[in-house]
Amino acid sequence: MLPPPELLLPFLLASVLITVIPGADMALLTRQVLVGGTALAFRTAFGSLSGLLVHGAALAAGLSALLLVSATAYTIVKLAGAAYLIYLGIQTLRASRRPPADLPNLPTVLPRRAFLQGLVTTVLNPKPAVFFLTFMPQFVDRDRPVLAQTLTLTAIHVLIGLVWFAAYIRLVHGARGVLTAPRVKAWLERTTGVVLIAFGLRVAVERR
Repeated sequence: MLPPPELLLPFLLASVLITVIPGADMALLTRQVLVGGTALAFRTAFGSLSGLLVHGAALAAGLSALLLVSATAYTIVKLAGAAYLIYLGIQTLRASRRPPADLPNLPTVLPRRAFLQGLVTTVLNPKPAVFFLTFMPQFVDRDRPVLAQTLTLTAIHVLIGLVWFAAYIRLVHGARGVLTAPRVKAWLERTTGVVLIAFGLRVAVERR
């Protein structure tokens, strides 16, 4: 069930703006395009979007409130997500140190692992849960079925994410010929690794 137009239209605009803000998911997608092409990146994107569905379902079930009420639960999820982002960043930095001759022989990420990377990165990030809990209720009509509206808004947000991820992946893939040049690729992998580590550290030190 859709909220009334006066609530739906502002949600669409705000959701688009929030989706296109660069984050750890886009850094991870950039790396996946360079490592395995668009197919691998799309699997990671689907994993990330599935993570958003998990947070949306948790909000609909009232579980996300636990992250705001329980400081311990919030801290555990936050540190787990931060550690995973830092791990991915370190792995990317290590790959960037390999000599150019070894690049063609680098093992690609398995499709299932690519999906899990996107899923785990999003699920273990408490920020989407807080985003859903504090942002989405502003666009829910309390006089109409709240559960149906929440699930609908979650689906819309995920659809917007899918469109943006698809466009971003195609954009990066279009420039892949330049981005996969040994020096450029090494520089981009170092930058991506640093960005992932930075996001992990930011998640770890941020307060609620």
